[in-house]
Amino acid sequence: MSASGGTKAIVAALAANLAIAVSKFVAFLFSGSSSMLAESVHSVADSGNQALLLVGGKKAQREATPQHPFGYGRERYIYAFLVSIVLFSVGGMFAIYEGYEKIKHPHELENWYWPVGVLVFAIIAETFSFRTAIKESNVLRGKKSWKEFVRHAKAPELPVVLLEDLGALVGLILALFGVGLTLITGDSVWDGIGTLCIGVLLILIALVLAAETKSLLLGEAAGTEEVAKIESAIVDGDTVTRIIHMRTLHIGPEELLVAAKIAVRHDNTAAEVAAAIDAAEARIRKDVPIARVIYLEPDIYSVAEAAKGADREATPGGPTSGAEH
Repeated sequence: MSASGGTKAIVAALAANLAIAVSKFVAFLFSGSSSMLAESVHSVADSGNQALLLVGGKKAQREATPQHPFGYGRERYIYAFLVSIVLFSVGGMFAIYEGYEKIKHPHELENWYWPVGVLVFAIIAETFSFRTAIKESNVLRGKKSWKEFVRHAKAPELPVVLLEDLGALVGLILALFGVGLTLITGDSVWDGIGTLCIGVLLILIALVLAAETKSLLLGEAAGTEEVAKIESAIVDGDTVTRIIHMRTLHIGPEELLVAAKIAVRHDNTAAEVAAAIDAAEARIRKDVPIARVIYLEPDIYSVAEAAKGADREATPGGPTSGAEH
């Protein structure tokens, strides 16, 4: 990811949400609309989430220490996971509670022009934020579908902002739907129904975010393209004849650990093997710059050892075993 691109999208979303949150609270105070209250809390939660993403990005830049020798890159995953928790608890659960209360104890909607005007303003502001997130994501997305981008992105910030902005826009439409039907029918129960729908939407988005960031926290392998480049860079056909088995692991969005057992010729000298390993590491770093930590273990190829490594291969689409080369 371009860290600057992710930061730009986060800042745009934060600015939009702060302005929207204030306007929604004002509209709630003048109208008493539960949809506006739910949307106000939603915007406050989103603003807090963007602040969390910025804090996580800052903390991830700390230098490695003896206690954390691979650095703090995964801080970004941790803070993205916290975003899903905040969205679920503060945004979703509150909206469901408020919607239930409004349906159970409906009251008249006052000064209807306040919520309608604010919702229109909020839709315009959120559209600007969403457009920025789409523009920055397109730089990295390439030919992937949006679903593939959200599911397989190693940097969590842009997928989080994309889903939040999408949820915000849909939530605003639901709020406008609830307020509009309340005005048309004169029954404020519709305002409560709109609020309930907002709560369900936020919980669904929070669950998707939690599932994706959980996978990143557990540790994901490099993508298929990166694995192919690494395998090609390791084998020189002279000293390094094949890969017996290999593992890759993202220790941060832009940091990759590569560990491989490589086959060398039985008559190579120690100096030749050491030179071949140094050359392989240089080729890997040239072809895959995010490969920051590389461990290559030389060995003599055997079918049994290759099969042992193949049995432990982590995920579909991950690194292949030397037995297949």
